[in-house]
Amino acid sequence: MPGTMIEFKANGRTATGYLARPTSPRGHGVLVVQEWWGLVDHIKDIADRFAAEGFVALAPDLYHGKSTKSPDEAGKLMMALRIDEAERDLSAAVEYLATQDSTTSKKIGVVGFCMGGALSLYTATKNSKIGACVVFYGGHPKVKPDLPNLHAPVLSISGDKDRSVTPAVVHDVERQLKDLGKQIEVKIYKDADHAFFNDTRPQVYNAEAAADAWQRTIAFLREHLSA
Repeated sequence: MPGTMIEFKANGRTATGYLARPTSPRGHGVLVVQEWWGLVDHIKDIADRFAAEGFVALAPDLYHGKSTKSPDEAGKLMMALRIDEAERDLSAAVEYLATQDSTTSKKIGVVGFCMGGALSLYTATKNSKIGACVVFYGGHPKVKPDLPNLHAPVLSISGDKDRSVTPAVVHDVERQLKDLGKQIEVKIYKDADHAFFNDTRPQVYNAEAAADAWQRTIAFLREHLSA
């Protein structure tokens, strides 16, 4: 079943997001964090896919109604995003999910892509209600996660052809987290580019890697949100 746009309180105002519920009455809660394009149909489709797997999925609109198909405009929107405001929006979205009767898990999962991947890890360092964090090729020059304050295990997913979030960058974060005694799993797909999970972008989409990454993500969330 397709989800619906909803409103929730954040930063002393009303924020919006796309909420997808499972066919079963209840499920684990998961936050889906957008790429730099905005809350586009691809992100809504991912939320719907989570719902089909039995999750209650919420994708907050961090650009508050704006979206684009232009890389130049997307870059401008990303750099204009106030990280403190985005964090408050994400925390409010976590609180909304956690208080829903349809959400079974005490902890909430967070999954983000590109810009959203960086914000996913950032949220997991800011919010103790996060119980599992999945980072798809996460990067944002203004997002600096407080890694010692990480509250959740992390699954890091990327491609070895990624030139913005390179394997070296991924392994550096892995090393930092392991040195801090944090739990992280890393999967780097051979011949996969940045945004390889985005099936609306045929120039980078890698169906085989995306299918495996999806199964890993579902298994990771179910394991840690059921704990």
